[in-house]
Amino acid sequence: MFRLHARIMVRAMSIKPIHIIGGGLAGSEAAWQISRKNIPVILHEMRPVRKTAAHQTDALAELVCSNSFRSDDAKANAVGLLHAEMRKLNSLIMASADRNQVPAGGALAVDRDGFASAVTEAISKEPLITIERGEVNGLPPKEWDNVIIATGPLTSSALAEAILSITGEKQLSFFDAIAPIIHKETIDFNFAWYQSRYDKVGPGGTGADYINCPLDKDQYFAFVDALLQGEKTEFKEFEGVPYFDGCLPIEVMAMRGAETLRHGPMKPVGLTNPHNPTVKPYGIVQLRQDNALGTLYNMVGFQTKLKYAEQVRIFRTIPGLANADFARLGGLHRNTYLNSPNLLDPTLKLKAEPRLRFAGQITGCEGYVESAAIGLAAGRFATADRLSLEHSIFPSTTALGALINHITGGHIETIDAGPPSFQPMNINFGLFPPIAAPTKDETGKRLRGTEKSIARKHALTARAAADIDLWMSSLT
Repeated sequence: MFRLHARIMVRAMSIKPIHIIGGGLAGSEAAWQISRKNIPVILHEMRPVRKTAAHQTDALAELVCSNSFRSDDAKANAVGLLHAEMRKLNSLIMASADRNQVPAGGALAVDRDGFASAVTEAISKEPLITIERGEVNGLPPKEWDNVIIATGPLTSSALAEAILSITGEKQLSFFDAIAPIIHKETIDFNFAWYQSRYDKVGPGGTGADYINCPLDKDQYFAFVDALLQGEKTEFKEFEGVPYFDGCLPIEVMAMRGAETLRHGPMKPVGLTNPHNPTVKPYGIVQLRQDNALGTLYNMVGFQTKLKYAEQVRIFRTIPGLANADFARLGGLHRNTYLNSPNLLDPTLKLKAEPRLRFAGQITGCEGYVESAAIGLAAGRFATADRLSLEHSIFPSTTALGALINHITGGHIETIDAGPPSFQPMNINFGLFPPIAAPTKDETGKRLRGTEKSIARKHALTARAAADIDLWMSSLT
């Protein structure tokens, strides 16, 4: 075994390394995929030499915002299907998430420190991966002939400007927000209680995985008014930069109408208040476990740009949070992404400079899992280039294929001369090719409404599972 390992190492060291810029989820996953094919990797991560506005550690794959990888349901949810496909492809990110999961109903949530530590340890112990700490200040040197740029939503200004210079684009940015985290011991369970929506049991969960804080009608509208009146952080330097619609600050949502929040993150459905079971809350704030010890909980959907003092004042008006102690307050940071359909080819290469390939959120995908998935794909594409192999494109019927198709050209451009229509997007069934779903159940009864929708989702995921298995078998 030792001699075999030594021969592999000698062969690998004769191969020119692939450079990856960025040690987040996408960069870490790409490095892992490449090293599995016995190709050396140099992973460049600027932290801690240069810090970002949102990261707190120098760990690889640090989770900046939520600790949730969202639904793990591979039969009826597109992101759950993406989880399943990545597991089949030996994803380091999914393996680390599975080992560090915390209860979260039907979702896969993780202890964020344990998760980042697991990824960092795996990458650090892999002899074919070299981690170099320090900023790549501008475009990579010309001698780097195979490069993956996976710098994520917090790409340094110097690199972003260098990318702009060769793409002809005018803007690469939008705003994203972070939700607060609370010490559980400071939550008042005379008001709050444990329950998942509809008592759903998820990975590592019990059906009572969220802490719920109820608001009656007067409390709800007073809370909305406070959000609207609260003093907020402004970024005049970036005025005109849009928000990502899937991660809006809660006060921006409130501006869209007083009822918006109770149809979004504060919806009172699937929950019964044991302190007052006969009265349905008008709105509910949910908190999700954030670490394995269960001592920290994050406010679900409560991304915010309220100033720190305002966050403490306003969020403590929520029943159960009057004495809340915040381990981390919310914030706003700038994200960076490309107009990928115009700039990237189907293997994520930059058309203007093909030695450069992009991965993760900078490509215009949104979400932890999506970012890691594009890192996985970029790693496999870069490997094929290095070994002079033909690219094996993911079937468009799979979650991986559908996501890449959206990034590299699956959107619809605006007809007028307005701004490009391409926007960051999570994986969703709208990105998949249509399918003829069943119209009747096994008894011959016609499916209607929700039943029909579920049948369609099951048909899409069954097709995807079969197609990725067939695709994988063709690789051997």
